[in-house]
Amino acid sequence: MVKITRPTREQVLLTVEAAFVLLLLAGVAMLHVPASLMLGGVLGVVATERQMTRPAGVQPRRKGSEG
Repeated sequence: MVKITRPTREQVLLTVEAAFVLLLLAGVAMLHVPASLMLGGVLGVVATERQMTRPAGVQPRRKGSEG
C-alpha cells in the first residue's frame, strides 16, 4: 500500500524554483533559441553542482533491521 504524504517545504520550494527556471528558458527561447540552450546548459551544471554539495540524509533504521 502506498502512503501519500504532504510535500515538505524544501520540495515545494524546489518545484517553484524549477517552474520559474523553465519559464525563464521558454521566454529566452522565444527571443533566441541558441541562447536558451546555452543558458539551460549552464543552469543544469549549476543545479547538479548544488545538489552534489548537499549533505546526504541519513535514513533511520527500521525496527527489526540488522546491519
